[in-house]
Amino acid sequence: GASEEVAPPVQQYFMVPKKEINVVSDMVKWKRSQAYADYMGFILTLNEGVRGKKLTCEYKVSEPIEKLVALLNTLDRWIDETPPVDQPSRFGNKAFRTWYAKLDQEAEKLVSAVIPKHLADAAPEVAVYLKESVGNSTRIDYGTGHEAAFAAFLCCLCKIGVLRVDDQMAIVFKVFNRYLEVMRKLQKTYRMEPAGSQGVWGLDDFQFLPFIWGSSQLIDHPSLEPRHFVDEKVVKENHKDFMFLECILFITEMKTGPFAEHSNQLWNISAVPSWSKVNQGLIRMYKAECLEKFPVIQHFKFGSLLPIQPVTS
Repeated sequence: GASEEVAPPVQQYFMVPKKEINVVSDMVKWKRSQAYADYMGFILTLNEGVRGKKLTCEYKVSEPIEKLVALLNTLDRWIDETPPVDQPSRFGNKAFRTWYAKLDQEAEKLVSAVIPKHLADAAPEVAVYLKESVGNSTRIDYGTGHEAAFAAFLCCLCKIGVLRVDDQMAIVFKVFNRYLEVMRKLQKTYRMEPAGSQGVWGLDDFQFLPFIWGSSQLIDHPSLEPRHFVDEKVVKENHKDFMFLECILFITEMKTGPFAEHSNQLWNISAVPSWSKVNQGLIRMYKAECLEKFPVIQHFKFGSLLPIQPVTS
């Protein structure tokens, strides 16, 4: 049946924002924190960095980028080495816990292989974000809070100087894209539950950032408009170039029935006239529906790299 909660109409994020008075709550400390400012700044910098660029275009690939891809390849290999177990329940395969235990054990070592020796002291803190980025091993679920932890992991690597300004495109196209592939494999293999999902009111069961960066890639595209992403043929022909379409392809592979029913919010977004409007609306939606929702952000870790202290302007 229909869920009790009435979702905010998606349209509100794609219109001219009204001035609103914020209610002071628990979340205020987070929204005023250095961590929030740094995290959001990182997301928006990458959003600009990939604007109008295809996944298949030429870009610089530095040694740390290669090492991060190797780290993700290791996680991928562990999935092959940890097949799902036979169990009565269809979702949440317990083999995920075995896979996760391995990451839990090896995370610091994996991170140490990416960062130079003189920064070795940062490995334990950075490793925390990596461990948080793959889902919850108790509930065997995955959602946008875990995705945010991976972005925070990359943000920390930028803050300590491992990743640099000219790595921007590679961070999104090579590292984050590889991360998405591994997460999709985890979700499929272990039949993970969506964490804190808003069901049909959510944008997607598992991800959000590839829709933001993916819509930026499509800004000013000569022929592809937002209305085209619900066209199967367009998606099949262009998904290798655009992260947004790759996400749509994955949804259509995983879900049955009419697109307008299983992905209603995306269906609504396909009516937005331009990709820049889609991009701006998704950024507003991300802040409101992910970063400012307590269930999503309650597990976010703060430390010396992403501090909870208020922003010093």
